[in-house]
Amino acid sequence: MSGGGLSSVRLGRMHDVMAGHVERGTVPGLVTLVNRRGEVHVDAIGTLAAGGDALMRRDTIFRIASLTKPIVAAAAMILVEECVLRLDDPVDHWLPELADRRVLKRLDGPLDDTVPANRPTTLRDLLTFRLGIGAVMVFPARYPIQTAMEEAGLAPGPDLPVHPPDELMRRYGTLPLLHQPGERWHYNSGSDILGVLIARASGQTLETFLRERLFTPLGMKDTAFTVPGAKLDRLPTCYRTDVETGGPATGGLAVFDEARGGRFAVPPIFESGAGGLVSTVDDYLAFCLMMLDKGTYAGIRILSRPSVELMTTDHITPAQKAASPFIPGFWHNLGWGFGLSINTKRDDLSATPGRYGWVGGYGTSAYTDPAEELVGILMTQRIMDSPSAPGAYLDFWTTAYAAIDD
Repeated sequence: MSGGGLSSVRLGRMHDVMAGHVERGTVPGLVTLVNRRGEVHVDAIGTLAAGGDALMRRDTIFRIASLTKPIVAAAAMILVEECVLRLDDPVDHWLPELADRRVLKRLDGPLDDTVPANRPTTLRDLLTFRLGIGAVMVFPARYPIQTAMEEAGLAPGPDLPVHPPDELMRRYGTLPLLHQPGERWHYNSGSDILGVLIARASGQTLETFLRERLFTPLGMKDTAFTVPGAKLDRLPTCYRTDVETGGPATGGLAVFDEARGGRFAVPPIFESGAGGLVSTVDDYLAFCLMMLDKGTYAGIRILSRPSVELMTTDHITPAQKAASPFIPGFWHNLGWGFGLSINTKRDDLSATPGRYGWVGGYGTSAYTDPAEELVGILMTQRIMDSPSAPGAYLDFWTTAYAAIDD
């Protein structure tokens, strides 16, 4: 047993299990981090690219995808605490594209079969994904709204938005809402729109605001929306399933994004608050430790304790969960706070009630467990094949919690 209440023998088991995923070619490489009561265990396994020689390192920079969402939610709460924004005020002043909206009568109905929105959109709606804009998880797509979202470049998928913020908001403004504001939960788009709101309300770019108010005070020196040339040797190649070689059954990999010359090697046209950041395990740990310590880090207060508690409270009612299908079984032990999920009951080793965090579609997972005083972070660069958790995620969290030794 270690000083943090973790078994060194069982952490060794974690290494063996995770190394197995690399050896089988599920992922070229990965980095794991487990922190408990101030004791940190980091393990870098495999290579930056399939068949390559450059090894994964502790300071490898990963595309963290949806692990961006909790960071952007925290940034919004900074503006709430400063009274620049209010949770339940309409966002029309900053986001006029969302004013005077029409709402589909039926999700599968024609785009012109609408009724007026019964109230304006609020910041709380953006933070909790109840704004009436988001992913329609029906595949293959068959609703008119799905076709319209696809044509507007707003459909769900691994590619981040490619339009400037004003143009992206204009496109959102051309489509009816999926439901009345505050009525149901729809994934993802709320965080992209939240990023635009933060930029407009602060008078800065989203990255500048995040750097000044979060990254610099937290020492997150490698977290940004792009990787500078001097650091590109620390960015892995990102892969997706190669369907032409048999897909998940054979573990075939196809390149989704190269390090040099790829999407993250140049500043993006749109700084995506839903999934655009890169980071390292140590950078992301600093953010998680700030949240675990109720808003403080290294003696610096970033957020108030009440803000952190509000962010990590389940805001989705049972009726809203029942009306908000995402993936099968999604809500059976989860709630949703501000930009992150919360475990609501214990039905797995890692499902401690009150544990919060999220996953990233490019192959990342990070959760904070106040009851166990534990932070766990897994970073890979293998795009998820489906919304269901990959085996590497499941095995990381099983071995992390199995290592608890008190």
